[in-house]
Amino acid sequence: MLSVDLNCDMGESFGAYTIGNDEAILDLVTSINIACGYHAGDPSTMRKTVEMALNKQVAIGAHPGLPDLIGFGRRNMNITPTEAYDMTVYQIGALDGFVRSEGGVMQHVKPHGALYNMAAQHKQLAQAIAEAVYKVNPELVLYGLSGSEFIRAGASIGLKTASEVFADRTYCQDGSLTPRNEPDALINDAAQAASQVIQMVKKGTVCARNDIEINMKAETICIHGDGAHALHFASTIREMLILEGIQLKSIRSIHNVNELKQQ
Repeated sequence: MLSVDLNCDMGESFGAYTIGNDEAILDLVTSINIACGYHAGDPSTMRKTVEMALNKQVAIGAHPGLPDLIGFGRRNMNITPTEAYDMTVYQIGALDGFVRSEGGVMQHVKPHGALYNMAAQHKQLAQAIAEAVYKVNPELVLYGLSGSEFIRAGASIGLKTASEVFADRTYCQDGSLTPRNEPDALINDAAQAASQVIQMVKKGTVCARNDIEINMKAETICIHGDGAHALHFASTIREMLILEGIQLKSIRSIHNVNELKQQ
C-alpha cells in the first residue's frame, strides 16, 4: 500500500496575531514545518506551535528562511554558502530548543521560500544547508523539492531525504516551481490540487506548464497554511488520498517501514 507524508508550514505569525488555521490543520496533516523567526514567527509563537503539535502527535520540523520579515522570506537574496550554513544552524537550534524543552524530538528540516528555491537549483547552497542539518543532527530528515539539488546534496552527505511535491503550485518543464509572480503559479481550486496530488503519488508524474508530463517523486506533500483556503485544501486533499487507498504517515514512519522491508 502506498504511503505519503502530508506537511504544512506553520507558526508563521507573531505573538497574539495568528495567520491561518494552524490548530485545525494539525488534525489533518502528519508533519509540520515551524517558522524559526527569520521570515516569520517569534519565540512565543514557536513554543505555542510546538506544544500544539506535540499534543496532537504531529511530527515537527524546522522551517528556516531568509532574514526578510517584510518579504516573508520569498524574495531572493545574494547570500554565500557560508551564510546559508550559519543561518540554517541558527534557526534549527532555536526551534530544537523549544522541541526539547517540551519533551519532543525534531523530525526534519525544510527550508522556506526563496531559500528553498535558490538552493533547489544551486548546488553549493544546497550542500551548505545539508551540511548544516547534518552537523546539528545527522538523524534529521532533509525535505527538498523532488529531483532538486537538495535531494542530491542530502543523500551525498548521508542524510535521509524526503522528496517534496506541492499541492497548490504549478510546475515548469524543468521540475521547478512556477515563480509566484507569474499568473498561473498558484492552484486555487481544491479539487484540482487534490487531482494533481493523486497523480504525483500514484503515477509519479505531474503535468507541467504547456501540459508536458514530467517525472515527480512524491514522498511528502506540502500545503501552505497561510493560504485563504488552507483548511479546505488540507481537508479535501486528505479525504482524496484516503479514498484512493493511500496511507498518511509521517516521513520518519515511512522510512522506518521501508528499512524493515529491506532487512
